[in-house]
Amino acid sequence: MKFLIAGLGSIGRRHFRNLIALGEKDIVLLRSHRATLPDDELAGYPVETDIHAALTKHKPDAVIVANPTALHLDVAIPAAEAGRAILLEKPVSDSLDRLDVLQKAAEKSGSKILVGFQFRYHPTLNKARELIRAGAVGKVLTVHAHWGEYVPQWHPWEDYRQSYAARADLGGGVIRTLTHPLDYLRYLIGEVDSLWSFNGHISSLEMDVEDMAEIGLKFASGAIGGVHLNYVQRPPTHRLEIVGTDGTLRWDNADGILHFYKMPAAFGTFSDNPPAPVVETFAPPEGFERNQLFLAQTRHFVASAAGKAEPICTLADGAMALRLALAAQESQTSKKVVRLNPD
Repeated sequence: MKFLIAGLGSIGRRHFRNLIALGEKDIVLLRSHRATLPDDELAGYPVETDIHAALTKHKPDAVIVANPTALHLDVAIPAAEAGRAILLEKPVSDSLDRLDVLQKAAEKSGSKILVGFQFRYHPTLNKARELIRAGAVGKVLTVHAHWGEYVPQWHPWEDYRQSYAARADLGGGVIRTLTHPLDYLRYLIGEVDSLWSFNGHISSLEMDVEDMAEIGLKFASGAIGGVHLNYVQRPPTHRLEIVGTDGTLRWDNADGILHFYKMPAAFGTFSDNPPAPVVETFAPPEGFERNQLFLAQTRHFVASAAGKAEPICTLADGAMALRLALAAQESQTSKKVVRLNPD
């Protein structure tokens, strides 16, 4: 199978290395030559600078879109028109403009699109989903995700002020860049009915996008909760808590461990000495590390491109995550709750 990778920054290099690790060697590079990483590992691979020329000349079976967010659709739409399988990095774009063009092109050509939300492959987040769907935590009442990163140390090899994450013209900002919780909360809990948000550029970091956001969510199920995102936290923190009528789930990305605090049946009755919750712990497989999420995603993409699997994170999922991110920005501007219609 032949792959075309558009964008050779941090995430593009990761996809490149993972394809090679999985035995895929027929790779074409679509480049702007603005990457801040050294090019040594890319030597010997064919390079193109125009998406149409790359598709016509090399006829790749699959295209990985890993260039800056604001430029995603310039690659994805021609690839979909050509009927290629697509791994589209999150967020799918910087706005909803032209997403309908991409969708129609994919429907017409049969192009399969997988959106790159790698936390859908996390073993203990999937365990949390399994417990929720089995009713183990009862009715989900409230959820909270907290993700803080110190963006100047995120990519130590480059000036953070020039990175896509810190630039409005490239589709950056903390909400779109750290949009994973907006996807995995839908994956775990279900559709979002409405949201509100306070966000903005609050710190002394030099950027023209928001670096902090507090987002309140009301789910169609009735559950309420929120997402906190920031670009200033040291050390980085990424954790999740889900509270139900029969138990609580706590997950920390630092070690990948999921704790399930299960309430005994007698817990809801009055007692001077109520029983303590029963704690179950679910750890990732021994030796688990972050890149395994991306490897699992790449395996799934290869299978999807080969017609052996259907994308587990569709363009519709990616579009909804982007709608939630844009709704958070709209709420800050309008000072109002924003209603969402999942349909």
